[in-house]
Amino acid sequence: GWQTEYRRWRPPVERAVAWLVHHGNRRLRYRGTIKNDTWLHTRAAALNLRRLINLGLTHTSGTWHIAPAST
Repeated sequence: GWQTEYRRWRPPVERAVAWLVHHGNRRLRYRGTIKNDTWLHTRAAALNLRRLINLGLTHTSGTWHIAPAST
């Protein structure tokens, strides 16, 4: 049972970790957990925003929209 769940979730988790450590981000930059926690959250937010923009996120008339999925 656990192997099915493991196979299902491993690829997306590995991809997310790879995005976080891309471009030399394998080591911590700062001393202290608060600064490193802030960096990690900022990095994750930037990656999420980049992903949304690639999916078609646009800002028009004061609202945000994602382009409908094409088939």
